[in-house]
Amino acid sequence: MRLIPTILCGGAGSRLWPVSRELHPKPFIRLADGQSLLQKAFLRGAALPDVEEILTVTNRELFFKTEDEFREINQSKLATSFILEPFGRNTAAAIAGAALQIKQKYGNDALMLVLAADHLIADQPAFAQAVRLATKLALTGKLVTFGIQPDAPETGYGYIEADGNTVLRFVEKPTLEKAQQYLASSRFLWNSGMFCFTAGVILQQMAQHCPQILAATQACLAQSQFAEGNGFAQLTLDPDTFNSVPDDSIDYAVMEKSDQVAVVPCNIGWSDIGSWTALGDLAEPDTDGNRTQGDTLLHNTRNCTIHSHDRLIGTAGVDNLIIIDTPDAVLVVDKACAQDVKHIYAKLKAKGHEAHKLHRTVHRPWGTYSVLEEGNGFKIKRIEVKPGASLSLQMHHHRSEHWIVVSGMARVVNGDQERLVNTNESTYIPAGHKHRLENPGVLDLVLIEVQSGGYLGEDDIVRFDDKYGRV
Repeated sequence: MRLIPTILCGGAGSRLWPVSRELHPKPFIRLADGQSLLQKAFLRGAALPDVEEILTVTNRELFFKTEDEFREINQSKLATSFILEPFGRNTAAAIAGAALQIKQKYGNDALMLVLAADHLIADQPAFAQAVRLATKLALTGKLVTFGIQPDAPETGYGYIEADGNTVLRFVEKPTLEKAQQYLASSRFLWNSGMFCFTAGVILQQMAQHCPQILAATQACLAQSQFAEGNGFAQLTLDPDTFNSVPDDSIDYAVMEKSDQVAVVPCNIGWSDIGSWTALGDLAEPDTDGNRTQGDTLLHNTRNCTIHSHDRLIGTAGVDNLIIIDTPDAVLVVDKACAQDVKHIYAKLKAKGHEAHKLHRTVHRPWGTYSVLEEGNGFKIKRIEVKPGASLSLQMHHHRSEHWIVVSGMARVVNGDQERLVNTNESTYIPAGHKHRLENPGVLDLVLIEVQSGGYLGEDDIVRFDDKYGRV
């Protein structure tokens, strides 16, 4: 039996703004133990028996960040593969692409365990037991979903009405009154969004219930780029043909239509961390019900969730608030309105404000950059380049750049010249000069970049050669 945990990693980052952003969505949020939700999903799948590899479906903009996350915790060197989407097309398309790849490599009988990258499961032994039951059902031709035993009248989840392992019906997110009725009944479970089935069965059911999605995904894969190495594979989906794939969830497209669906009821300490209230509740409260992280000073404060990034947050005379501090944005919201954070995110996106998409520190394949300060005609960045990595050979029309090396050593191409710049040395890049920054050493290269010019947007760049394809 071959088991392929398949992690779906994406999301808009709207409900946990300002920590989550479009290019730093919820799966990358680090919890108190230092691990991200994505890393926990990887380890959860890797710990199961008979696992051949971990397959991850994610946006191509998140690929290098995802790779870094896995490299940090993949001590056993488990094989990894990736399907990189140019944009989201919901879970049906993601699962169709994964199933087609798994079938091609392992055959129809290979088992897929579909996991969300942004869920938390506290009880690994109970999860492993639930997976064992699910694989047995899947090997009989069932499409298996995992149903969570409810412990509250949740209105933010879909429900499954079940009799043992038999699914009677799927239920949309209910009203509070209905949710209270479901909780009182022993027949209703939360729909976790996790699944188990063989590649052959899910493809057969998609051909029956959503043939347009399957056919369009097959056409896309035929036009997509595939690369493979030692313990690694990457399929980059063609954007033109992927644009033709219908946008639908696997629940609507298949699960609610199929007569082959089964459910495994389980109590595994599951949460989808769908709000700041849910994330805050992971921490132990103090005697006043406050849950804090970072540097805080509280007076006459009760039932608050407060996260400080790198500065002191002081409160007095407040109750039931969520206060989240990041370097470039602060969120203050009543706990009763925690789900309304997504509306702030939507307004930022509509205005084209970068705070919906990027943090002040931005991750790139070669390292990171952080905007330290900017004003009229200038911008100051801290740039960190990984050992052996390099930025693209590029040119700017409207800005010049002054680089000061803080630590490490830089190899700099500046026009027709190439030189090494050591710690405490600097170099100047005039506007219009082709240039490249590279770290030839074995330690991280850290430098301060001062940009000057009439226009300092990130789109003022002409790339001539780029080992990463884009950045």
